Amino acid sequence: MRILNSLSFLKKIVSRNQLHLQIQSLKTLGPVVFTNGVFDVLHKGHVTYLAQARLQGASLVLGLNSDASAARLGKGPDRPLNNQDDRASVLAALESISVVTFFEEDTPYELIQLVKPDILVKGGDYDMDKLKEAQFVRSYGGVAKSLSFVTGYSTTQLVNKIRSSRAP
Repeated sequence: MRILNSLSFLKKIVSRNQLHLQIQSLKTLGPVVFTNGVFDVLHKGHVTYLAQARLQGASLVLGLNSDASAARLGKGPDRPLNNQDDRASVLAALESISVVTFFEEDTPYELIQLVKPDILVKGGDYDMDKLKEAQFVRSYGGVAKSLSFVTGYSTTQLVNKIRSSRAP
């Protein structure tokens, strides 16, 4: 029975159909923060970014690229390395994350329209003034901001390092 209780983090993973109720509940706690990404091989840069994102509000909703959406990002024919259900499980286990849900589209714009977060957070490589989703969040008085990356951490670099260390 104790093991079953330790798997309660899986309840954080919700479909779009379930998302509305989750968002209503989170909004009663205070500002809802939204971020998104692939988060293929979780590393220190990811968890630091997610913890910083959570500090921006009372809860953090993570929009996770589906496998098909992630594959279209052009990171390589075998990416993502971990499937969406495995990525969602690892992310849901993080204390900083309140809800994980998926998006199939190339961008999280439609998902952001459903969530209507108080705060949209993206990684430091995005120009927030050029993002359609940032413009949407700002249109109803929300905040859109970028957070700096933790230097030296990249899933692509990590994957390349692993591949280059393989014996021929």
